[in-house]
Amino acid sequence: MIQDKPLDKLFDRFVKGSGIFKDRNVLRPSYIPDELPYREEQMEKLAMILGPALQGATPSNILLYGKTGTGKTAVSKYVLNHLVNKAKEIPDLETPLVAYINCRLVGTSYRVLARLCEAVGTEVPFTGLPTDEVYNIFTSKLDEKEQLLIVVLDEVDQIVKKNNTTGNDVLYNLTRLNTTLNKARVSIIGISNDLKFKELLDPRVLSSLGDEEVLFHPYSAYELQGILEKRVSMGFNDGVIEPGVINLCAALAAREHGDARRALDLLRVAGELAERRGSDKVTESDVREAQKVIERDTVSEAIRTLPMQSKLVLFSVYLLMKMNVSEIITGSVFNVYTELSEALGMEPLTQRRIGDLLNELDMLGLINSKVVSKGRYGRTKIIRLAIPKTQLINILSNDSRISRLFNFTPKSIK
Repeated sequence: MIQDKPLDKLFDRFVKGSGIFKDRNVLRPSYIPDELPYREEQMEKLAMILGPALQGATPSNILLYGKTGTGKTAVSKYVLNHLVNKAKEIPDLETPLVAYINCRLVGTSYRVLARLCEAVGTEVPFTGLPTDEVYNIFTSKLDEKEQLLIVVLDEVDQIVKKNNTTGNDVLYNLTRLNTTLNKARVSIIGISNDLKFKELLDPRVLSSLGDEEVLFHPYSAYELQGILEKRVSMGFNDGVIEPGVINLCAALAAREHGDARRALDLLRVAGELAERRGSDKVTESDVREAQKVIERDTVSEAIRTLPMQSKLVLFSVYLLMKMNVSEIITGSVFNVYTELSEALGMEPLTQRRIGDLLNELDMLGLINSKVVSKGRYGRTKIIRLAIPKTQLINILSNDSRISRLFNFTPKSIK
């Protein structure tokens, strides 16, 4: 007689159904609900800008600004879905094409253009062609007939941050497409979590990309509570969520800049933790534990997806701390970073740009920096890692180029 396999009982619990979740997918950031509470103003403004598409006209380019988890992506997808459905009801109107591209995941200007080629029904190799050639393939296919293509560039700042020159060039070409097309038209929606994104743009890009702007303010604790209550009724079985859980998730997320994504993640992970321990209730303790789990995962993801230049800057801070440098300042980080760049055969950025990258790492919570007075010597910025050194090395060990530098000893550290 064959004995039950060790995992059978565990998996049987999921086969029989969860006592916690009714539909956990409604708690994920990718889910677009039928209603988006507290974003009526932004939806209306975006709809007004895109509305001319229903008359066969070309909508203005748009920039959506706001912190992570403030509803930018959800609102854009929600409004565009309604626009496309409404266009299908209008006789003799070509239904707009929508190309949604997450620039953080796609990564390079080449791949952005490759995805645009896919959106208009043609394919190019994953890599290998000159960027100009891919651009020409895209525009030729797009301009074969009269149609409107709405390009959504989510986290558009990542194109420029990863390569300022080629990123600006691609954005410039996209925003000026309508001057070269004969039949088709293009409208760009840029979405950015970086409120200082425009400082990275070439003036010629800035003048054409930011025709219209829509700002998304952080959600308040009250608004987050309302969002969570709606999702709880759809995602959890009745009576599962104990009193205080929703308020705690909302309060913790409001403290994190009003991030609805964070609030939903807290609620979902808390439910999964309760499910794993066989409970039929989600408690405040589950939420506290979920917060710890998410923070660990968030740090790992933040470091893993950093551009190589930012990873080198972060690793430079690590080396300075490892060698017990008492006061780590921007200048010493720049010196070590320059040596590391040369060791990898990369062209170093300027010290001013390294200062910008340090500010970005500070905003991500990966380093701490504070400005201190040196009396008649002026003021300087003191920098420290904000995460454990062992955690940083564990994450960076998965990067083959950075891992080669683990035993590197900078000459600039005396």
